[in-house]
Amino acid sequence: MSDISHLRQNYKRAELCEDSALACPIKFFQQWLDEAIAEQVTEPNAMILATVANQQAYQRTVLLKYINEHGFAFFTNYEGRKAQQLNANSLASLLFLWLDLERQVHITGVVTKLSEQESKSYFSQRPRESQLGAWASNQSEVVKNKQQLLDQYQEIEARFQGQEIPKPSSWGGYILHPKTIEFWQGGSGRMHDRLIYEQVTKQDASDESSAWTIKRLSP
Repeated sequence: MSDISHLRQNYKRAELCEDSALACPIKFFQQWLDEAIAEQVTEPNAMILATVANQQAYQRTVLLKYINEHGFAFFTNYEGRKAQQLNANSLASLLFLWLDLERQVHITGVVTKLSEQESKSYFSQRPRESQLGAWASNQSEVVKNKQQLLDQYQEIEARFQGQEIPKPSSWGGYILHPKTIEFWQGGSGRMHDRLIYEQVTKQDASDESSAWTIKRLSP
């Protein structure tokens, strides 16, 4: 086996200071995402979604499709492995890694389904090939070989030829409502900058509002 212990990168690109951090972490995330897009980072909206089922952790890469004041939205098959795990345990986390910027963002929270209307609206905007793929693939199910998948795709393609493709009932969106959002900026000598936002909910008889605290973590 090869020894890769010598592989390391000394991060010197930038610093992350409390003075430059926005009060709202979702707006701050949007700022970092915009910078990743401007820097032409490959797949800047790619994120690792982690779930836990039966005391076993699972991870996979999915694409962030939009952000709003409620959280981070993505779309998938409602009958696949990740959906089954989210149905059993709605606690999950997201990780964005932008190596070119020496940055990462780690988010924890609770996942819920988007409304049927939101899912239909996004599905109608997808490329036709992706719409066909949503019908052709029974996500996470075992298949005999690649040809079986191609045959299923061709069958669906013929079925909807010349027609608008409706959203399958087995496909739709989720949104992760964040409870913590940690921003990480690589630092020289492994003195990385880590700022974590934690949601604090204040409630009284007439009003409920949410705010965020910001803390610095040791690298």
